[in-house]
Amino acid sequence: MSKLNILVVPANDGGCAYYRAWSPFKKLEELYKDEVEVRYNKNPLGIETEGENAGQWKPDWEFEDMKWADIIFTQNLSNFGGPYTARIVGKAKEFGKFMHYDTDDLLTEVYEGHRLEKVYQERGLSEITKFIYNNSDLVTVTQVKFAERVHPFCGENTTLAVVKNAIDYNLPNWNLEKGKAFKNQCRFGWVGGIHHEQDLKEFQGIPFLVNQKAGKERVFWGFYGRPPMPMEDGKPKPDWQQDVWDNYTRMLTAGFRGNSNWRVFNAMGPDTYGAMYTGIDVAIAPLQFNNFNDSKSEIKVAECGRYGVPLVATNCGCYDETIKNGQTGYLIDKSNPRSEWVRVLSKLAKDKKAREEMGANLKSVTDNYFDLNKVVKFRLDLYKQLLVTS
Repeated sequence: MSKLNILVVPANDGGCAYYRAWSPFKKLEELYKDEVEVRYNKNPLGIETEGENAGQWKPDWEFEDMKWADIIFTQNLSNFGGPYTARIVGKAKEFGKFMHYDTDDLLTEVYEGHRLEKVYQERGLSEITKFIYNNSDLVTVTQVKFAERVHPFCGENTTLAVVKNAIDYNLPNWNLEKGKAFKNQCRFGWVGGIHHEQDLKEFQGIPFLVNQKAGKERVFWGFYGRPPMPMEDGKPKPDWQQDVWDNYTRMLTAGFRGNSNWRVFNAMGPDTYGAMYTGIDVAIAPLQFNNFNDSKSEIKVAECGRYGVPLVATNCGCYDETIKNGQTGYLIDKSNPRSEWVRVLSKLAKDKKAREEMGANLKSVTDNYFDLNKVVKFRLDLYKQLLVTS
């Protein structure tokens, strides 16, 4: 039997592309090398990326990788732009290829206040995403509610499927020893990227109130994910991402005096950041409730569960599939009542046994259902099923 030739077109080198493109297809190559051959090309259309011709199509481009492939996979919107991603779909159709499009964010409905809201409106990126949904053979998203929201935009012959995020737990950063907290101290950890300003507004002042209720000596707050400071001529040169994190820190430490029980930690790469969870006893994930966030995946569960860390999160997205109150963590009502956050976190700060039991329960779930080594085969099964019927 001949191998399936798969061309993977990652949108970029960021975290979303890592989990939806680079990592799963590398694992497919590793585990099923007799069944698949994979090529990776962020620029299969041959656009000039530098110099005076940047942004123009290279003349006499042969589209070699696209013509070679049986399946062309891409995800989200390319760093070369939304129209570039749409053209990938058009060329795939022109060459008679099976087109697989994947998204892990609800790009058709970016919420008010999101840092990219204006960009999506001005460039028509939501409409471009709908076009791609409509013209792809296979569309995959990360959870059921997400699928329900984009189903109206999919074409008559498009297959829509849920493929959950998963982590390669064989990597060293997911197999480290956990650090020990000071005696009677609970380490709360928030791990986040660059687009959470609206979410943290929902959590502003809560760490300070937990300090007061549980006792400052019982609590440590770790805020993980700040990009390293850019440097120029040996001197710091703050950029907009530093401004975002300055604002994050103001919200997370509102009411604090000094920094005796909190610290900000720098971001780490997608293949190393698992180490962050070795210093966390309880993970927190406050979210503003909106359709965009309600369509998010439960990647946070896969992350913290690997290290036996229970999760306390807004009841948003698909967290309710894995987080059960008092068993694997706690879900806070979607209105994010401050009193509920403070009550739950203060209780966990004082009860080491409970948080360790919940963490162990969550780990048993994540090790079974979010280990890429165990679930990546379902991607191959899906391809085989669809290619037989197409």
